[in-house]
Amino acid sequence: MSTLSATGITAAAPPSRQTGAGLQSQSRGFTIASRVFLIAFALLWLVPTLWALKTSFVSNDTASLGASAVLKDTSPTFHSYAVLLQSGDIWNWYLASAITAVGTVALTVFFASMAGYALSRLEFRGRKVVFLLMVVGIMVPTQVLIVPIFRELSSMHLLNTYWSVILPQVPAVVAVFIFKQFFDGLPKEMEEAARIDGAGFWRIYRSIIMPLSMPVISAVSILTFVTVWNNLILPLFTLSNPKLMTIPVGLATVQGSYGQRLADIQASAVLGALPLVVIYFFFQRRIIEGVAGTGVKG
Repeated sequence: MSTLSATGITAAAPPSRQTGAGLQSQSRGFTIASRVFLIAFALLWLVPTLWALKTSFVSNDTASLGASAVLKDTSPTFHSYAVLLQSGDIWNWYLASAITAVGTVALTVFFASMAGYALSRLEFRGRKVVFLLMVVGIMVPTQVLIVPIFRELSSMHLLNTYWSVILPQVPAVVAVFIFKQFFDGLPKEMEEAARIDGAGFWRIYRSIIMPLSMPVISAVSILTFVTVWNNLILPLFTLSNPKLMTIPVGLATVQGSYGQRLADIQASAVLGALPLVVIYFFFQRRIIEGVAGTGVKG
């Protein structure tokens, strides 16, 4: 609707209050729906976790009686944790997982950042094709490549070594993609000024780009650490030495050897996931800032 002013000029009528009320109602409805979905997904993750914790604090006899017996038990016990920690195997698993995870993180950040910077800044023939092939590589499941990886590691005599777990996980396409998207969002003026001062490619990469990339480095490091820590298939195929077993492989052997000792199995699962929970608790802000700062564009 429009109104005619005294000067004969048609002016638009002010927006209706009903329209504003409708927008507020829609916004409130969207907020409520979002909270409901978040709570539902949180419960989907939280309920199994709480169940694992509850089961780990009861005896194996009680756990074997079923869910009702576990819920009714009011006398928590640390017997399963004591058995696992005193056996000594889990400390070897922790050490093996830490070595492979830290080694993979260091090499992945180093090579993925260089590859991402080259794709972001260097002009060379076939750059778009290379980037397209890398994105397509994300769609290839790792499980499909396990046999070729095993044969390659066997020919290089790297089986039953930490390198057999570290090296296949270093070429992380997702990490390269994240670094490239982050570097695309960095202004080029600082690099141009550094070139005027005589800095070369490596000096700019080392002294300018990497210090500015700490948020994304933290995010890639933590995500890579979690992925390597939880990897089961690769260590299962490449490691047969019990002293080199990582946490997932060790937990698989615990589940196979303990049989119906459900409390011990749940306690081992809790101990295996505990380092990841601690890492995420202290570095969750870094993860969010790093992923949000990658500047993913459509």
